[in-house]
Amino acid sequence: MFKYRICLCLVLTAALFDCGKVTGQQNQKTRAGLETRQKSFGKMPNGREVILYELSNAKGLRAKVIDYGAILVSLEVPGRDGKLADVALGFDNLDSYLKPNPLFGATVGRFANRIENARFTLDGVEYRLTANAGKNHIHGGRNKRFDKVIWKGRPFRGSEEVGVRFMYLSKDGDEGFPGNLNCIVTYILTNNNELKISYEATTDKPTIINLTNHSYFNLAGAGNGDVLGHEMMINADYYTPSDKALIPTGEIHSVKDTALDFTEPKTIGSRISRLTQTRGYDHNYVLKNSSGSLILAARVFERSSGRVMEVHTTEPGVQLYTANGMRGIKGKGGKTYNSHYGFCLETQHFPDSPNKPHFPSVVLRPDQKYSSMTIFTFSTR
Repeated sequence: MFKYRICLCLVLTAALFDCGKVTGQQNQKTRAGLETRQKSFGKMPNGREVILYELSNAKGLRAKVIDYGAILVSLEVPGRDGKLADVALGFDNLDSYLKPNPLFGATVGRFANRIENARFTLDGVEYRLTANAGKNHIHGGRNKRFDKVIWKGRPFRGSEEVGVRFMYLSKDGDEGFPGNLNCIVTYILTNNNELKISYEATTDKPTIINLTNHSYFNLAGAGNGDVLGHEMMINADYYTPSDKALIPTGEIHSVKDTALDFTEPKTIGSRISRLTQTRGYDHNYVLKNSSGSLILAARVFERSSGRVMEVHTTEPGVQLYTANGMRGIKGKGGKTYNSHYGFCLETQHFPDSPNKPHFPSVVLRPDQKYSSMTIFTFSTR
């Protein structure tokens, strides 16, 4: 039912891209008020330079991404008063991203979320993955997970959008995953105040794949207090319950009469105290999306700034995470990030899908193309 498909939202056409490499610090500006800039963000321990790409539109929205980890470093969004605030938690410098951190802005892969016992069986062959969450696997492993490698970035521009196309080859056996996996992650900023993230991949051997972005948002501005007063709607009547290790049991339960019910807008903090096991939200929602089409997954409103964020996706699920264990992390501008200072809406296939045959399939074969799209749209009210 959930076969991988060539996304109806494909944006990676040859006509769209200006794939010539841009060197040094260079600006590109279109007549529509769209602009791209790039500059150094620091150097890796081996001396390799990390490049930061800044995208801006005619309405003031600005996004910054780096080729290390294909990470979203910042996202500046106007409020109802027209003033910009960076709504994405993160760091001002590369060194902080190189150290252990909660995956701020990261591209997550090869497999987002958890896989039980760090193993799965495909076509009769058992594959053992890096166990980095106790005995389980999470978010792609350790050293070769997607937020820890350098991607090849190519900026491009169109008449109504600008962006960066990131490419990476994940080699057969990396973190235990089979197949040479060619991946493309594209960040696109439009004059409709949309930040689009497009994912594509092909493989030379049957494998599994589940990509997402792990940005933490605070619509009042990163570091400006917690997000418990944000009003949230999630377009899901069901969720996948989990055990103490947050591995899905395989059941699908209704959110009705639970603290997980966001079918009508409610503040994040209104029932969070009822979630004693996880100390907050860390749950996968089953979206109303059986066809793989682009649908509304969630809407979030922050009253003091008037900012509204809508999330559309082609994915069947979304993980709501509210930074439950965050403590004293020094972030951008010298601000400190603590528990519940951000929320993640990780669009995805369900956790542990390789070991749950009745969940939407995450298998990718050599004759198929993996394709996924998530769009963050910003407005005010």
